[in-house]
Amino acid sequence: MDHADVIIVGAGHGGAAAALALRQQGFAGSIALIGREQEAPYERPPLSKEYLAREKSFDRLYIRPPSFWPDKDIDLLLGREVTALDPAEKRVTLGDGATMTYRHLVWAAGGDARRLACAGGDLAGVHSVRTRADVDRMIREIDAGATRAVIIGGGYIGLEAAAVLRKLGLEVVLLEMLDRVLARVAGESLSRFYEQEHRDHGVDIRLEVAVDCIEGDGEKLTGVRMSDGTIVPADMVIVGIGIVPAIGPLIRAGATGANGVDVDEFCHTSLPDVYAIGDCAAHANRFADGAVIRLESVQNANDMAAIVAKAICGEEAPYSATPWFWSNQYDLKLQTVGLSIDHDDTVVRGDPANRSFSVIYLKNGRVIALDCVNKMKDYVQGRKLVERGAVIAPAVLADNAVMLKEM
Repeated sequence: MDHADVIIVGAGHGGAAAALALRQQGFAGSIALIGREQEAPYERPPLSKEYLAREKSFDRLYIRPPSFWPDKDIDLLLGREVTALDPAEKRVTLGDGATMTYRHLVWAAGGDARRLACAGGDLAGVHSVRTRADVDRMIREIDAGATRAVIIGGGYIGLEAAAVLRKLGLEVVLLEMLDRVLARVAGESLSRFYEQEHRDHGVDIRLEVAVDCIEGDGEKLTGVRMSDGTIVPADMVIVGIGIVPAIGPLIRAGATGANGVDVDEFCHTSLPDVYAIGDCAAHANRFADGAVIRLESVQNANDMAAIVAKAICGEEAPYSATPWFWSNQYDLKLQTVGLSIDHDDTVVRGDPANRSFSVIYLKNGRVIALDCVNKMKDYVQGRKLVERGAVIAPAVLADNAVMLKEM
């Protein structure tokens, strides 16, 4: 095909949600969904959890059955990549040189795993966790006898992978350059709780360490050399140090942006009839006091997709969704609502020793976020406190005998 009324670049959560929302809004025009992978749209969060653990087969990860998309007249162009964009001609160029024109373009390309800036990062056995192919390679190495894993990065991806690999019986060393895990996204009390949980499960967590290089025998890695000369033996390495937003064609076409492409409250970029959603979209967020941020979450991708579908169908509505996230590690379910950016106080509600508690984040006395570990009621009831910016005395918040909805 050489034209689609709406071209959606990226077949992940955001792209799939945009196509679905357009049809649900009654959009009758042609839709092309372009994805770099050969797979129909599928869920990404289970990759580092149930799929790696082999608790879910891949066919259970599809967002919709593969037959659904043609049934809804949504053309899947898989194994294809947009490499250039001409906003004046409303034309995209694909990697094979083919071109397509559009009326509206939705950029939902997400990001690429950030690579190690050191020697050996391209050796066999060095992995990221972004796609099915990434995790399939890890599974093959485990089946071939890999027993020692080194994880670089103490964020959620690294911790989730550590939990699964320990469950599978591998030795796991986790390396974090900062002084605690989850340092960029959570308060110290939550960080220390998860550090202890992972250590109790046998993970060797090493903080404030730096990687010098990945060592190997020319083809396969053999270990990780630290900046102090220490070598950590490894059969496989998982790198979880964030993503680089996949926005190159947009920026080269003149869109504004740096850490992500800039969008307004309706998800418009600075280019005409070009929208951006999901991990790659930098937007002013009211839950961050108007700071321009990117949110890497399924919730954000889905909610932005709905905003764009409405805009294309002639009903503009500003994006103002409440951020929420989750992470499963061992038998712990963490649910987060709000953004703890720049918090100045925390309240621990419940007893971490009982493995069921919440951390409530305050800023200038206002409740701005909650991290809830095995505490579903706090998560559900605390949402309204975040949305209203409730001002409640810390001693009251800490009283586990009083339900949050009563506040």
